[in-house]
Amino acid sequence: MDGFATASEMLRALRAHAVSAVELLELHQRRIARYNPVLNAIVAPDFARAREAATAADSARAHGEDRALLGLPLTIKDCIYTQGLPTTGGVPERAHAVADADAPVAARVRAAGAVIMGHTNVPPYAADWQSNNPVYGRSNNPWDLTRTPGGSTGGGAAALAAGLTPLEFGGDFGGSIRVPAAFCGVFGHKPSETAVPRYGHFPGGMLPNAAVGMAVQGPLARGAEDLELALDVIAGPGIGEDVAWRLALPAARHATLAEYRVAVLPAIPWAPVEPDILAALDELVGRLTRAGVRVQVAQPEKFGDLREYYKTYLSIMFAISAAGQPEERRTRDAAELRASGDEFLAAAARGNEASASDYIAWFGAREAYRAAYRTFFGEWDVLLAPANIVNAFPHGAEGFQDASGQPISYMLQGVYPSLCNLSGQPGTAFPVGQTPAGLPIGLQAIGPYLEDRTPVRFAALVAREFGGYQRPAGYDEV
Repeated sequence: MDGFATASEMLRALRAHAVSAVELLELHQRRIARYNPVLNAIVAPDFARAREAATAADSARAHGEDRALLGLPLTIKDCIYTQGLPTTGGVPERAHAVADADAPVAARVRAAGAVIMGHTNVPPYAADWQSNNPVYGRSNNPWDLTRTPGGSTGGGAAALAAGLTPLEFGGDFGGSIRVPAAFCGVFGHKPSETAVPRYGHFPGGMLPNAAVGMAVQGPLARGAEDLELALDVIAGPGIGEDVAWRLALPAARHATLAEYRVAVLPAIPWAPVEPDILAALDELVGRLTRAGVRVQVAQPEKFGDLREYYKTYLSIMFAISAAGQPEERRTRDAAELRASGDEFLAAAARGNEASASDYIAWFGAREAYRAAYRTFFGEWDVLLAPANIVNAFPHGAEGFQDASGQPISYMLQGVYPSLCNLSGQPGTAFPVGQTPAGLPIGLQAIGPYLEDRTPVRFAALVAREFGGYQRPAGYDEV
């Protein structure tokens, strides 16, 4: 069995009895033993219980049983509570905080028969586009060990790219699924906001909180089809709503690439994007056009230059992140943010000091953007945009420069991810080739709310026509 096969291919092999769950686990254990020491991607392995689960999966299959993920080894982001595993969030005070119950995502994955191999690395509080923390140290990008695999699901994306796991479950508040996917050359799906339970994640708790929006949990994989497979497992109502509510995600709007109506987000002048990403976007647009796809530069009418959109996002995000902190700290942090003189950091500062009335008003503004998206997706099927302003960058970077040498704020990495997060849209990150230096490039397809299969299918069709995941050099041997 090829360690770089997709999750779907591995499951087909399991169903055909071409490989056993124990053999598949052992394959991944060998790869983890060889490559994880330098990547530091899987930080809390759970191989003893994984072998028990794999043995049970083989027994179940021998008795004619089948489930969506039966016998498939996989990993879960450290921030998602997984029974028996430390859920540290990269915070030293939680280094030994072992979860006594599964979060909904982990529970659904386990119930589907998956073999959970362990937790993957994150930044502290899942709050960075790098994955480095005082508990486990730094994760490295398999394409270039001097660069970050992204964050906050950076360990998971690195493990996927290097063939250490076929499927990862992470979270996305500001691109934490899509940015690592782009940095590591894999696929990642940020679900519609209410499609998957949002609780069971640290920061946060094990019970729902309707006042907390934007942050979601979702899958990363080496194939877009695997995203849909994983989404089918974890999607559905949370505790309380599951008494009566049912989720029936509609089929993708189209079955062929030529049928898609593709809008391309206009360039954002104040958020310059790395030239290699823009070149890859232009190349894809050209290929789509030649394939008969309707492609046009367009965006929801209310978005304007996106300054107010991004400020609204930052204010809500920082209000949520500051919840529960002492007033003295929130005031101090707000003052530091304002001292920069940056208009977007000033919006973040407003979030730190927000009143309940402010928060409600920002959610009112958010609804106007959601309405604009609904109108927009009446004409278009997906909105194509960069996943981030940069590709994988060197460890420890705190800012960037544009082509003329002018500084670019590190904080602007949230602009393109926020196109999904503020409004709750689904978004699928997918690879579109490499830079001249050999780094992967990723874009994102944003779709209509609760029509998650539409952007996922678009990414799958693009990969089928023009190429998708490629394995990084040097990771073939077991």
